[in-house]
Amino acid sequence: MHAKFSRKASLKISILGTLSLVIAANSSIAVSAAPVAKSKTDAPVAQTTKSAPPITSSSKDKFEKAYIYGFPMVMLYDIIYQFAIDKSSPQFKGPLNQLVNESRVFTYKDTTVITPNSDTPYSTVIMDLRAEPMVLTVPEIEKKRYYDIQLTDLYTFNYGYIGSRATGNGAASYMVAGPDWKGKTPAGIKKVFRCATQLGMAIYRTQLFGPDDMPNVVAVQSGYKAQPLSAFLKQPAPAPSPEIKWLPASKDSLKAEFPAYLNFVLQFCPTAKEDKALRDEIKTVGIEPGKAFDFASLSAFDKEALGAAIKDGYAQIKNCKNTVAPPINGWLVASVAGNRDFFKGNWLLRAFAADAGILANSAEEAVYPMAKADNNGDALDGSKHNYSITFGPDQMPPVNAFWSITMYDAKQLLIENPINRYLINSPMLPGMKKNKDGGLTMYIQKDAPEADKMTNWLPAPNGPIYMVMRLYWPKTGKPSILPPGQGSWKPPVIQVVQ
Repeated sequence: MHAKFSRKASLKISILGTLSLVIAANSSIAVSAAPVAKSKTDAPVAQTTKSAPPITSSSKDKFEKAYIYGFPMVMLYDIIYQFAIDKSSPQFKGPLNQLVNESRVFTYKDTTVITPNSDTPYSTVIMDLRAEPMVLTVPEIEKKRYYDIQLTDLYTFNYGYIGSRATGNGAASYMVAGPDWKGKTPAGIKKVFRCATQLGMAIYRTQLFGPDDMPNVVAVQSGYKAQPLSAFLKQPAPAPSPEIKWLPASKDSLKAEFPAYLNFVLQFCPTAKEDKALRDEIKTVGIEPGKAFDFASLSAFDKEALGAAIKDGYAQIKNCKNTVAPPINGWLVASVAGNRDFFKGNWLLRAFAADAGILANSAEEAVYPMAKADNNGDALDGSKHNYSITFGPDQMPPVNAFWSITMYDAKQLLIENPINRYLINSPMLPGMKKNKDGGLTMYIQKDAPEADKMTNWLPAPNGPIYMVMRLYWPKTGKPSILPPGQGSWKPPVIQVVQ
């Protein structure tokens, strides 16, 4: 454990398969907690102004537990704030309860996000479920086109799915209700999903077969609809919930100001049975729903102790990768996203999942092998080596939908390259050159290969390489990547080309 908190550390919010943010922790500002709206669960009318309690060795440990517990929740709040609240943010999409479609995929010019998915255009809706449920309606979608709608609460649990795997490609309407809603399922609703928190997020992924397919994706997106239950039923809307006085998101939300942000978020998160013991413990150091935490009022000693708790907590999160799963041929293959039952109170694993790829799909929907090293454990580096990846004729990733391998640089951004190729995916296979045995070799290098290999070239950066494989709707029969890290299918070796 380290005694001091380094303000030069960099914390990343990576959304594997969705969007992502970067928080550079190289400065700190004091943010006063703002008044907040009253909840029907355990949220107070407004935050109090009581100063933070002195931090002892014992409370430092409690803050460390609080940091690990709240890490993904504060990360998600920052995303929600920038997507739906802060209109000045370059990432602002639209207001709460409004569906926003992104009719494009990402390129190297998109530098505000990391590990962007360039496979599927996205649609998102951030839901305020305090006043009434939301109804999500989908159109009839051609059977060959994969789509999914991932439902995530403020705890970052994936509590439900709509889509090709979970509900099929038929037209239907689904209702998402918050923790306080009581009522019968209305006519015309195929299924009701219960969100455990008062705010939540729905993330839509719609498969794109190629650049010329974008108009078809736009047509599908135009059939998506998100509306309050009253609008769906064509009835008067209920009384609106109290206005939320939002706590402005900050690059310090995961640093010194972390307790204030966690307290703000907790007011929308009713205490679950398995959380109660921890919530009671961290309450003794001022971590409770809606309560102010004035970092500026702490003594220098207490600020240092809180900083140490945050640093040590983050170190635990980063080190979790060493226990999640051993690498397979250089790839980290693990299941780190799911619902509440999946995590079973393992808050460290949940925090690691957020740090590795917040808002990632659960394994039954998609698996994300990640690689920064070859099978010998040596770091992948396009300035030093060329690489190849070979799939045998019967070793293609076993999926019901599609798969891809995407290339990123050290900053986990897509790279500029002369052929504007950021990934290789299964819809591209008909145009690629096969090996004599029917297998496929991809060439991973910064410079163009020989002419006969160009179709199979995945351009690499002139430096550290980070690759993410995405397997959408993995098959369950053998061979299968499921369960992740233990399945009968293994990702291929990343070979250094001599």
